[in-house]
Amino acid sequence: MVLIDGTLIPTRRRAGKADRRNYSAKHRHHGVHFLALTDEKGRLIWLSAARPGRTHDITAARHDHILAHLRAAGLGALADLGFRGLDNDVRDPVIVTGFTATRAHKLTPGQKTANRILATERAPVEHGFAHLKN
Repeated sequence: MVLIDGTLIPTRRRAGKADRRNYSAKHRHHGVHFLALTDEKGRLIWLSAARPGRTHDITAARHDHILAHLRAAGLGALADLGFRGLDNDVRDPVIVTGFTATRAHKLTPGQKTANRILATERAPVEHGFAHLKN
């Protein structure tokens, strides 16, 4: 089992229109986007090439064919909600994400429990990934 996560590495804004693609509206900052795969202890397995800061996690994963590589290696991945919808294979999921609630659709007790279990499994690895971000 591996953890997949994306991060924005902040950079200084350059002058001109060429740097607009590096602006992340989510973070309200300029930067470059990276995807990383880590093992269960937080050790780096793979790091993507730098992409513009406006790139979403799921878009970067599709461009890097993460799903196909994980399937070929026989690995599963825990991911945050930024990767929801990447793996729509119900019978053999490779990427596990949590459930989201909306105004019209509240989470069931089972979905809340599943989110809690996923968070506890990701927490130690997220701590290791935080060191990579720094």
